[in-house]
Amino acid sequence: MIALESCSALVLNADYRPLSYFPLSLWPWQESVKAVFLDRVNILSEYDREVRSPGWRMRLPSVVSLKRYVQPARYPAFTRFNVFLRDRFRCAYCDSPDDLTFDHIVPRSRGGLTRWDNVVTACAPCNLRKGGRSPREAGMRPRAWPVMPTVHDLQRNGRAFPPNYLHHSWRDYLYWDAELEE
Repeated sequence: MIALESCSALVLNADYRPLSYFPLSLWPWQESVKAVFLDRVNILSEYDREVRSPGWRMRLPSVVSLKRYVQPARYPAFTRFNVFLRDRFRCAYCDSPDDLTFDHIVPRSRGGLTRWDNVVTACAPCNLRKGGRSPREAGMRPRAWPVMPTVHDLQRNGRAFPPNYLHHSWRDYLYWDAELEE
């Protein structure tokens, strides 16, 4: 029998797209059951596992869709994680996926701001090597100059990093395989 902790529900917007790909929009089983009782979701697929009380039983939802469409944010929040996601978890200078930090193209010591168009993902060795210099002074040109991504850009990049576990009932609503082949 599946452990209750393993019975997360994939949460889809009213248009049947995941609210988020990375991290994947999942609710613990308790949240999905609560949303069913509050009539906020439609159940699209269920686990074989059920929960019950003396007068009631319910199969746990594995995929739910919201009854009301949630408008995605137009612009993503500027966070360290989203910078890494924009840059696909790779150093902008050497392409390493290890020991990631972020680097200001125009160093803060020279008035550089912490915003989308001035910050790139950098591994710690490259960040130390560049120091408080400009990329030109350091002889370290980034693979791509930073820009503010759209929410769609981050969702697309997130699809390149599927979680370790995908329940078979989720696969019809997720599109990693086809998009990775493009």
